[in-house]
Amino acid sequence: MLESIDVTKKFVGKTAVDGITMQLEPGHIYALLGPNGSGKTTWMKMAAGLIKPTSGQIRYNNQPISIATRNEIAYMSTEPYFYDWMTVGDVGKYYADFFQDFSMERYDYMLEKMDLDKKLKVKSLSSGMMAKLKVAATMARDAKVYMLDEPLNGIDLLARDSVMNMILMAADETKTLLVSSHLVEELESVVDKAIFIKRAQFAGMYDVEALRTEENTSLADKYRQVFSDVEMGGIQ
Repeated sequence: MLESIDVTKKFVGKTAVDGITMQLEPGHIYALLGPNGSGKTTWMKMAAGLIKPTSGQIRYNNQPISIATRNEIAYMSTEPYFYDWMTVGDVGKYYADFFQDFSMERYDYMLEKMDLDKKLKVKSLSSGMMAKLKVAATMARDAKVYMLDEPLNGIDLLARDSVMNMILMAADETKTLLVSSHLVEELESVVDKAIFIKRAQFAGMYDVEALRTEENTSLADKYRQVFSDVEMGGIQ
């Protein structure tokens, strides 16, 4: 279980995350939703152990986030983090050196499914190909928690399908998957839980099927309802 307990992160002149408390359980695919500047990326970076909360705590299986928990948590950031000189094959070797749970066999399988040649240079990749490469490298780990920050950003429909298929392949009752995206409609058929972050604060967690059957509303319409008064911009 990944648990956020009254977590706040402040930067100079800005509160990026404000007192967020929530629990993420294995066996679910969560959408993390909110406008630009709502705090989604900041919260994920804290859960990945890349930055520390100003106050509060994020815990994984009742242990504070640390170097040890990073072995269980795979995080894909929005920023490019491969060197230009690398080939697609080099990226796999790079991950294998850093993560004991990285499977080169699974990586090769995902590359084949997403039509990525291992000889291609990273600097030559289109935005869609780079998105698929980042997902393949992240999902080739045998982690317990996968957090993907905007994996569908800037890619076409076919590339989105490939990415979502790779995400679904990793889903089982022992895994927790968290996907941040602005493309709410794209996630609706994939996720079963949705977390809303509004103005840096937790604004609710919803069961997607319950929204349809009990409230007779779609995830996209619920998003519009929750965030109709929010202006865009700020820290992510």
